[in-house]
Amino acid sequence: MSNSVTVYEKGAEVVRMYKTLLGSQGFRKGMDLYFKRHDGQAVTCEDFFAAMRDANDADFANFLLWYSQAGTPRIKVNTSYNSEAHTFSLKFSQEIPPTPGQPVKEPMFIPVALGLLDSTGKDIPLSTVYHDGTLQSVSSNNQPVFNTVLRVTKKEEEFVFTDIFERPVPSLLRGYSAPVRLESDLTDDDLFFLLANDSDEFNRWEAGQILARKLMLHLVNDLQHNKSLVLNPKFVEGFKRILCDTSLDKEFVAKAITLPGEGEIMDLMEVADPDAVHAVRTFIRKQLASELRSEFQSTVENNRSSEEYVFDHANMSRRALKNVALAYLACLGDQEYTDLALHEYKTATNMTEQFAALAAIAQNPGKTRDDILSDFYGKWQNDFLVVNKWFALQAMSDVPGNVENVRKLINHPAFDLRNPNKVYSLIGGFCGSPVNFHAKDGSGYEFLGEIVLLLDKINPQVASRMVSAFSRWRRYDENRQKLAKAQLEKIMSANGLSENVFEIASKSLAA
Repeated sequence: MSNSVTVYEKGAEVVRMYKTLLGSQGFRKGMDLYFKRHDGQAVTCEDFFAAMRDANDADFANFLLWYSQAGTPRIKVNTSYNSEAHTFSLKFSQEIPPTPGQPVKEPMFIPVALGLLDSTGKDIPLSTVYHDGTLQSVSSNNQPVFNTVLRVTKKEEEFVFTDIFERPVPSLLRGYSAPVRLESDLTDDDLFFLLANDSDEFNRWEAGQILARKLMLHLVNDLQHNKSLVLNPKFVEGFKRILCDTSLDKEFVAKAITLPGEGEIMDLMEVADPDAVHAVRTFIRKQLASELRSEFQSTVENNRSSEEYVFDHANMSRRALKNVALAYLACLGDQEYTDLALHEYKTATNMTEQFAALAAIAQNPGKTRDDILSDFYGKWQNDFLVVNKWFALQAMSDVPGNVENVRKLINHPAFDLRNPNKVYSLIGGFCGSPVNFHAKDGSGYEFLGEIVLLLDKINPQVASRMVSAFSRWRRYDENRQKLAKAQLEKIMSANGLSENVFEIASKSLAA
């Protein structure tokens, strides 16, 4: 097994599943036994598994398949409510797609943490559940609980909760209790309900992301068919509920009110349309900012700090939330909010907030943007890492025709094509801008083609990383495909091309 990022991330998720199944105390018991048995030894995943199992006298059935089977399990959940029997059932089915060398997979051991919400948005107390025809107690010491973990171990199985006196909305996979892809029969109304009410922050965030992706794809389709764009008021209300809920962690709120990125939406499309996706995401941000402007303004004002910079969770969360709210307001382009962003820029006591205010102002082209970018550079020009962030901010900009600005920045005294980190910041940043790198006229592709050939003579490894931005050229429309392919062919035909660039460019053309 290679030491890839995927392996390490999957390993971390598997370890986290032990804690989900055993609880904090059970996990600690397992860790104590693990160190008692193996301190100073070279050990295996099986040794860790055995320590967790033995310390808790636990039945982990087929859990070791997480280590031996590749691929991400897909879980489907169908729900039904029996109003006469007061029962709520969840039917699970799981499938692990075939991977090279493993065409057939066995069912996995999947912990599904869940709760059930009543019509007021409160968690319903859970007492008993039928599984495989056997009645099992969910409560502890005869006390009802509001969260439980179902152990899904078969290809298909059903869990039936008793004493449920109204149809609930299930909150599934709470805390992302297992690294799986979940499909359920939850309706959009159910998701809006979870977005507004769920006590589990992960599921509240996930409901918002699912709805946002569906909404964006729907609006992209409307735009492509020349229909007017209308934002669902329930989506606005869900954002408002989260923004105004003072009991929520501010870091969570900052993430929950951040829309999915344009690249994520394009990945869901059969033919990626950068212009439509950008237009739709911009429309939604401006609508949210317009309809929730008083809430966003209060968020900015209530999360200021006159104190010195403090690096802790409370202050990091406060800064994150304030910065997201400021970016929403600034996207409207109103002078009132440009002035607000300028105030935050000038009064910032730390670079985090100053850079966020700069980014908010930089959304809108004009003299104010140019002046503040220049001012920021003047303040931080001796800090190379900050200057790299300054380059990246301008490179990733959605300002129309930004390729010309990036061309000018190549001649900036702080830029050096021989410095890989500066290249990654400016050129790599530009390639991350769907609206300008994928410009219809091909100017973005042409610019990258020129840079790759220049870089190849200086640093072939860096050049090969840059040319990989062309690797998904077939995802786009015929015109963009033609323009991107022409640049790849131009690169391939260059004299003295390095093996590094040749390998990536040839694979991209053949893909």
